[in-house]
Amino acid sequence: MLIINSIILLTFSITALIMIFSSILSKKTIIDREKMSPFECGFDPKTSARLPFSLRFFLIAVVFLIFDVEITLILPLAHISPLTDIFSWWFTGLFFLLILLLGLYYEWYKGALEWSN
Repeated sequence: MLIINSIILLTFSITALIMIFSSILSKKTIIDREKMSPFECGFDPKTSARLPFSLRFFLIAVVFLIFDVEITLILPLAHISPLTDIFSWWFTGLFFLLILLLGLYYEWYKGALEWSN
């Protein structure tokens, strides 16, 4: 039993020494301002973070996500058509599309889809 514990301790010690040695060797000594700064999607991270940003980009992203999720919810309707009766299949599909169209018309009415403003 003592030999097994000694082997385990020796293996752990060698592994720890290799990890410490590789950590010391992999340290980069050259510190570059551009490489050490976080990437902020084209904005200079050293300036003020309170710059005005157009919320239309976020709105378009949310509208895209809504219609992307809509596709994933409509696609199974084609797959389950042989399994259900035709009335419930049509009613579910049309009701779902009606809700989405009402949402799209509401976004259009509020002017959220216009880029020229």
